[in-house]
Amino acid sequence: MTRILVAGYLFAIVLANLAVTEYGPRISVYTAFAFIGLDLTCRDRLHDAWAGHVLRNMAALILAGSLISYVLNRDTARIALASCIAFGAAAAVDAVTYHLLRRREWYERANGSNLAGSATDSALFLPLAFGTFPWAIMFAQFCAKVAGGVVWAFVLRRSPGDEWLERNRRIYARARS
Repeated sequence: MTRILVAGYLFAIVLANLAVTEYGPRISVYTAFAFIGLDLTCRDRLHDAWAGHVLRNMAALILAGSLISYVLNRDTARIALASCIAFGAAAAVDAVTYHLLRRREWYERANGSNLAGSATDSALFLPLAFGTFPWAIMFAQFCAKVAGGVVWAFVLRRSPGDEWLERNRRIYARARS
């Protein structure tokens, strides 16, 4: 399941970067719903799967998404860099929020942390990518990311590997105490 989440994450971020490069900031509202909501929710699933290696693995994944975008289309350099910075910040905020909600059910943790991650990414991406603050587009992006996150959290809420993840989470928690 982890490989599928990683592949989905990379596919979504690369497609989002390439679309914004090609069509500009207005397309980002659509990519926010379809792709960024998926990435934020995949991050939450990977948070559980990667246990003690979340920071290292997420940093590598975010960098890989930006590098792949750049390799596929050199014109995406500014977008890929903005995406990398915004996603790095959003992932950090998402991870802290997800951790603070650790006693909640997964669906609540995912949507609560996606709310914080969506706000962070929306506040940073367009200003970094285009040097402007198109407030209406930024707000629409935020709403689209939250809505997309709700949909993707519903899709990803249960998977065949859940029992394995829960068992490993308990083992990891015991080892740390």
